[in-house]
Amino acid sequence: MANLLSETKSQTGLVISWEALPDDFQLEDEPVENTGQPLLAGALRESLEISGFIQPQMLIAANFGLCATLNEQFVAKAPDWVYVPSVKEILPERKSYTPNLEGDVPAVVMEFLSDKDGGEYSVKRTYPPGKWFFYEQILQVAIYIIFEPDGGLLEYYQLENGRYELKQPDENGHHWIEAMGLFLGTWRGAKEGRTGYWLRWWDNTGNLLPWAVELIEQERQRAEQECQRAEQEHNRAEQERQEKERLIAYLQSQGIDPNNLPKNAG
Repeated sequence: MANLLSETKSQTGLVISWEALPDDFQLEDEPVENTGQPLLAGALRESLEISGFIQPQMLIAANFGLCATLNEQFVAKAPDWVYVPSVKEILPERKSYTPNLEGDVPAVVMEFLSDKDGGEYSVKRTYPPGKWFFYEQILQVAIYIIFEPDGGLLEYYQLENGRYELKQPDENGHHWIEAMGLFLGTWRGAKEGRTGYWLRWWDNTGNLLPWAVELIEQERQRAEQECQRAEQEHNRAEQERQEKERLIAYLQSQGIDPNNLPKNAG
């Protein structure tokens, strides 16, 4: 890690250090977002929780401050969604996270486009640095995702030789995230009163990780199918009973006792 940090310093011309959030530092109280962004972030986490993916040592958060100190000036950026594979200390409540000092560098950061100023693409180097520059050159996050919810455009950037390279999806329109062992892609539908494009997870065999409402619907359909099978079995048994009664009535009408029929010798 020391070599990586020194290399980062020489590339950017900045002195980078990893320090905890100062007590007097004020994080943004009203980040730029719209009402759909919390739903998008929450949906990403929900399916991971339901699938059993999330482990205690992981940090998965939305609109959460990532910190670094550049030339002795403290910087915090709050991506719309972030995934850190492992932290050194499991805390019930975190106000911020400083990579290297507190654990792994984030493996994935996401930004959901909500304004027109292009801040998600900013490579501004001077203080305070732009988001793109901060994630790429300072934190060196392996995967940077920019999602435009209205049109469903997903831009997937992967860090290669110190620069973000745009990657194309596979034949299913999904991107494989090795650090998570999951595919990420877009999906159109409705959830929590919002109809439109969403980011969704798929496992390594291509199965969609469901939301709670989808599991409930699957269980409802399963119960309904089970009820239908039970009704069909009941109808079949009733049909057999009626046929047996008709046969007994016929035999009795012919003077034959159904209880004294000769047994089949074969």
